[in-house]
Amino acid sequence: MIAPLLKGLILGVILSISVGPVIFAIIKQSINNGHKAGYLFVAGVSASDITLVLVCNFFTGLFNTALSYKTPIAVAGSIFLVAVGIYTLFFKKVHVDEENKLAIKNFRKRDYAAIFLSGYFMNMLNPGVFLFWFAWTTLIMADSQTAAHPGEYRFIVFTTCLVFVLLSDILKVVLAGKLRSRLTAKNLHFINKLSGLILIGFGVALCWGVLALL
Repeated sequence: MIAPLLKGLILGVILSISVGPVIFAIIKQSINNGHKAGYLFVAGVSASDITLVLVCNFFTGLFNTALSYKTPIAVAGSIFLVAVGIYTLFFKKVHVDEENKLAIKNFRKRDYAAIFLSGYFMNMLNPGVFLFWFAWTTLIMADSQTAAHPGEYRFIVFTTCLVFVLLSDILKVVLAGKLRSRLTAKNLHFINKLSGLILIGFGVALCWGVLALL
């Protein structure tokens, strides 16, 4: 079925190039903590997307209930972004080895779990992601009714989209990893400051945008 495959690819391109805090967080996580941490963060983001797709398709009532709490979710998301931004801006340390080169940090299992969950909740607490999946799920479900096999049609669209987004996020980790090998401690310190300001900016803009609609 070519049509659902193409629609899934288009949907994946739209989502993968959308500029938001997650893109900067993926790059920051990969540069600061290495490719393994970047992949875990991406896995958390992908898991949240899968959760939203499943809820949209099979638990519409639950998703509509969640949408009715869009403002508290947005406020929680903005607080989360600002908190991460403040930590990155003021408290994030650059680890170097004896030769003053970027050191590879040894993470514990709970550290990796925290990275995964930060990716999951950063994406999940973004009301823009909620609205994105709600709008597109509604359109795809209506479109699938004209297909011979509606369930298969939706499966192909959303699977194609999610796989494309996951692969594009993995590519961001790979590119960030290549950049990391060329960075000095001073460069990374500057990137942390810039990333912190960007995340704080996204958090404030998110909260301001939602509260302005009240």
